[in-house]
Amino acid sequence: MNSLTHFDAQGQAHMVDVADKPSTRRIATASGRIEMLPATLAIIESGSARKGDVLGIARIAGIQAAKKTSELIPLCHPLALTRVAVEFDATPPGESVSGSVRCTATVETVGPTGVEMEALTAVQVALLTIYDMCKAVDRGMTITDVKLLEKHGELCEPLI
Repeated sequence: MNSLTHFDAQGQAHMVDVADKPSTRRIATASGRIEMLPATLAIIESGSARKGDVLGIARIAGIQAAKKTSELIPLCHPLALTRVAVEFDATPPGESVSGSVRCTATVETVGPTGVEMEALTAVQVALLTIYDMCKAVDRGMTITDVKLLEKHGELCEPLI
């Protein structure tokens, strides 16, 4: 495994210099889930939440979060993103007692560094937005299974 790139020889944190890296197309996809009561999922799916369109607002929050990642994660480079897609899939109650919403975010750019942090941030903030919009009816929601699914770009083997 490579050494940690965000530390110099003296162990001090620094932002990695990417000036000499070629600009290539970079794509990353991340996902995560929020588990909730069946009644909460029904409210989301019916569009009857008091605060409005839960998934529509969560989608916008995820897109905005991807764009703001470098302001939240100190050593991330500010990037000109070319695409951010945030999608949701509801899973009705089944073998477990709860329902859930899965969020998947795909982020793209053309540049010298990857966009996995932007994809992960988009997922987290989208799921947090669902929590915020539904917490009045379900304080037991759980955000889980957040992970990077794929990353493509220069010198990067596809992560499957």
